[in-house]
Amino acid sequence: MKSSYRSFLQVEPQLVDGHISYFLGAVGMPGLTALLGVREKGHVTEGANQTMVVSGAAGACGSIAGQIGRVDGCTRVVGICGSDEKCRVLVEDLGFSAAVNYRQGDVATALKESCPDGVDVYFDNVGGPISDAVIAQMNNDGHVILCGQISQYNKDVPYPPPLCDETQEALQSKNITRERFMVLNYMEKHEAGIIQLSQWVREGQIKVLETVVDGIENMGVAFCSMMKGGNIGKQIIKISD
Repeated sequence: MKSSYRSFLQVEPQLVDGHISYFLGAVGMPGLTALLGVREKGHVTEGANQTMVVSGAAGACGSIAGQIGRVDGCTRVVGICGSDEKCRVLVEDLGFSAAVNYRQGDVATALKESCPDGVDVYFDNVGGPISDAVIAQMNNDGHVILCGQISQYNKDVPYPPPLCDETQEALQSKNITRERFMVLNYMEKHEAGIIQLSQWVREGQIKVLETVVDGIENMGVAFCSMMKGGNIGKQIIKISD
């Protein structure tokens, strides 16, 4: 792998055993966001009996973040996503301890069942009421990795969006960190991160999820499906072999 310009990395196909699309997802920007988010803001400590929760857990970034939490030593990793099939994939295929379908039942109740010792690390991709429910169950000195707030992007509010009074009070009273995370602020760590991610993928420690649609003419359909949560893992458009 050769680094040229500050914002450009020349990657080598052998890093991913020829699966070039992985550079768009698990071994690309989404994977780097997951890796650096967990490593820089999550404060995961092996042997500390920590529980991590990931929202947007079946997406390109969240699916990798949860697996990294497990690899780095979290005792429990719980994903929040939008279908029973996604929950099944997270647990059976990716090794999550449990998964919560936010479209079925009460999220707070399901979280209490899935996280009996509370939550120590929260990889936040969605914001809004789901994040309020997670933060309410976080332990003292926990850490929120503020990666995204997709439920709030169509609202006319600043970023990061303001929190409700109850959630803000929980952060302050429990000494929970919640810092904005920008993967492009860590360009000097991207090359090493890609090497680490590709190694984990080749060794099978991290599994890659992709939803592949054939034909550039179907790009619009694939994009609309992705925006409605139809993808599992990275949404890919396959143009040719």
